[in-house]
Amino acid sequence: MMLTPREIVEQLDRYIVGQDKAKREVAIALRNRYRRARLPKELRDEITPKNIIMIGPTGVGKTEIARRLAKLVDAPLIKVEATKFTEVGYVGRDVDSMVRDLVEASIRICKEQKANTVKFAAEAAAEQRLITLLMKDKNARASVPTNPLQILLTAGQQPKEEEVSEEKRQETANKRESIAEKLRNGELENEIVEVEVEQSSNGGDAMIAMGIDINLNEMMGGLIPKKTKQRKVNVTEARRILVQQETDKLIDMDDVIREAIEKAEQDGIIFIDEIDKIASAANKSSGVDVSREGVQRDILPIVEGCTVNTKYGPVKTDYMLFIAAGAFHVSKVSDLIPELQGRFPIRVKLDALTKDDFVKILTQPEHAVTKQYQALLMTDNVELVFTDDALEAIAKCAKNANDTTENIGARRLHTIIENLLDDVSFNAGGDHPLVKVTVDEKYVAEHLSEDFEGEDLKKYIL
Repeated sequence: MMLTPREIVEQLDRYIVGQDKAKREVAIALRNRYRRARLPKELRDEITPKNIIMIGPTGVGKTEIARRLAKLVDAPLIKVEATKFTEVGYVGRDVDSMVRDLVEASIRICKEQKANTVKFAAEAAAEQRLITLLMKDKNARASVPTNPLQILLTAGQQPKEEEVSEEKRQETANKRESIAEKLRNGELENEIVEVEVEQSSNGGDAMIAMGIDINLNEMMGGLIPKKTKQRKVNVTEARRILVQQETDKLIDMDDVIREAIEKAEQDGIIFIDEIDKIASAANKSSGVDVSREGVQRDILPIVEGCTVNTKYGPVKTDYMLFIAAGAFHVSKVSDLIPELQGRFPIRVKLDALTKDDFVKILTQPEHAVTKQYQALLMTDNVELVFTDDALEAIAKCAKNANDTTENIGARRLHTIIENLLDDVSFNAGGDHPLVKVTVDEKYVAEHLSEDFEGEDLKKYIL
């Protein structure tokens, strides 16, 4: 069941401070995908997603919203950097690759869903194969000739097929049952077995890096046999390999691909970050700006709706949701070409972070930066405690640093706390009893005194 807009915002509030307007718009857009899916087909085809563009300085939560959305929605979502793309004819990735990446993400989701349905059957089949491997290994060790003359005489001879008696069958069944019981009790996890695995081929990496999404084996109809090799691994690793192999046998990839393409077309979300970097500033016509405008014109058909050829077949982008984000320090949204602006009707401005926001970021999120450092140092027997006045001082320090130097938003907190705890992190070795370290306002003033005096802060910036 799809979350309601209010529930989506509540989930985002666990990790992101403030930016309520952006959270609301994203939550509404996601819920509208669910609402659209419940409409009759005739009406559904007439409703296109209302794309969103988020505007705000770096480090205020634009990318974090996209990252958290990927974990919230049961839909393919990818994040791409607009700066990775170049105009057709230049070196770089072509814009169609974002759609191909989305299809790959959709394939992974659908394959995982299918894998869950065949999980028990795959595990049962893998267990039987594992028992066979363990029996084969023991029989092989028992039947290896040790006499050199016997080795020479039996070389090249095929073993004779013997009629299997009922007693032999019963003995084999008992052995298998015994091994199966030991396996389930975890007694054979460190036993070494030999399994056949598919040899990975990295020959297409260079083409993929250039945006060429071609599988030569698929083009030739799978005529090239897959290379395999024997690996000696323990039972734990062998079980994982065999379960994966059995799962792949049980999954119908044709169904997966069909469902994945439909999911990508109807529910796919593409987050385009740093879109301001391809906006041409007004009254400029240099070669770089011409190239940026070319990238915009290449992205335009994708956002407007077109058909992109992938190795899984043609994929339509008409109903994909696009969320763009950019700081727009140098350029403005109006510097984008008008056609592209028109494809992002919902504009959300994210606010710069205040001192109170920094205090909340240090305390409220589920995995706040202070909680991360407390957990890290606890592994070395250091109990870290932050007082309220210390958090206020750190927030003030971050605000001052952002105001007087480059504004990098919440990322500033990581830099300041890393410098603040430099001595503690270096001296903690875990070979001592539990030590309690209290970080108060005095501690912050001593370790970051230059910030309070308003002196050079460059040693604390990234």
